[in-house]
Amino acid sequence: MTLSRALPATLLLPVLLLVGAAGGTSIDVGTESVAALADAGVGDAGVAQAEEGSDAGVLLGLVPPAPVPSREDDPPITRLRSISPKQDVLARAKRDAQGRLVVPGPKGDVPLTIDATLQGQLKDILKQYRVPYGAVVVLEPSTGRVLAMAEHSRTQPELRGLATRAVYPAASIFKIVTGAALLEAGVTPMDETCFHGGKRRLSEKLLEDSARDGQCHSLAEAMGKSANVIFAKLTQRYLSPESLKHTAARFRFNREFSFPVPTDVSLAAVPEEKFRFAQTGAGFGDVYMSPLHGALLASVAANKGVWKDPVLFEPEANTPPQAGEQVLSPEVARDLTTLLEATVTKGTARRTFRERGMGVPGAVGKTGTLADRAPFRDYSWFVGFAPKDNPKVAVAAVIVNEPIWHIRATWLGREAMRLGLARLPPGSLAPEKEAPPESPEEAAEDEESLDEDLPAPEVAGGVPTVVQAPAAKAQTTGP
Repeated sequence: MTLSRALPATLLLPVLLLVGAAGGTSIDVGTESVAALADAGVGDAGVAQAEEGSDAGVLLGLVPPAPVPSREDDPPITRLRSISPKQDVLARAKRDAQGRLVVPGPKGDVPLTIDATLQGQLKDILKQYRVPYGAVVVLEPSTGRVLAMAEHSRTQPELRGLATRAVYPAASIFKIVTGAALLEAGVTPMDETCFHGGKRRLSEKLLEDSARDGQCHSLAEAMGKSANVIFAKLTQRYLSPESLKHTAARFRFNREFSFPVPTDVSLAAVPEEKFRFAQTGAGFGDVYMSPLHGALLASVAANKGVWKDPVLFEPEANTPPQAGEQVLSPEVARDLTTLLEATVTKGTARRTFRERGMGVPGAVGKTGTLADRAPFRDYSWFVGFAPKDNPKVAVAAVIVNEPIWHIRATWLGREAMRLGLARLPPGSLAPEKEAPPESPEEAAEDEESLDEDLPAPEVAGGVPTVVQAPAAKAQTTGP
């Protein structure tokens, strides 16, 4: 079976733009058991049937539509290509007399959903802190309207389209998919698992229950602290490759979604081999994601389990709202939100969100970090939404840093949330108390955060140097 026969050309084109020359690990689509895929749930929400005329039974999203690059041997960011100026809708937009961003259309100017002020604020942050590569997306989760899609590269200033390229390893952000699959398998947010080790590297021994398992976390705490061993253990214990593939497909991995700017398919390889499968569930797999997709992942939980495609052009008056697709039950989405809340309240993002005067009441989210060794690249992620009980903004931020850096994605994601909520009309949000400053005991707990997907690389002088920018508190490599 060939890819051209199994998949429509409209799905293959955006993927080939990303990985056509990348090489990497090839996924053998011809050896999957078609019967097993069908038995696993042809009718699952969010898993589309291949068009008629292709090989029967192949489900879009369960098989990557192109070879998935190896994150260690062939990082796809080295093959990053710019979209053309014509395809860069935001770069072509101009402000009209009302202050809206508009682009020319056959019947006159077409307004964008972008908040020009918010877009400018986030663009200025990325430029001010001289990020080598960075992008941040802000959505209105209830409608899918894109409120900001800012990007910048000090390393390659000519690059366009960083927010829609799936060249960034998803790292621990993939724990959102694994967490949803575990909740569907019957694991509750309060179920505890005991473990030891695994802060920076997993081994098969660590996944075996042992008398050395001196720490125990609930699933919510494991998400908050990004506990790699717990997620690997639970992946092995409760999930199968088929079930994780189905959940990933519902979250639109290995599938395209509609958007006016060329958008790469976020590729996810879910291996069959037992240990590699467990690693993937913990965020160590060959999985790549665009920042736009990251904000949409957060929106699923915010929307009580409903996926909504992103919207860049303002709908005409009286256009009915986008219905979306129910990809998680409301109950699972509620519990997933509980898991994500732990990241901000007592996990890897706690310190950033408790910075005095800069908090975001009701914020929930997930951090992710990963480092390439040679040359050194520090990928950091934050995705989330706020407020938890009345979601108004969903965000995703990614920054790719060099050994000397200024800000990381958790700080940028918090600022995107804070600035996005500040743009809402007065009275849109119920007043909430900001979290109190952390105690010395809580600050000490940050040393136990486990969100480190690869060990720090060897670089000249040892540990990468961290510098402090004028208005942003620098963080150590890790969460």
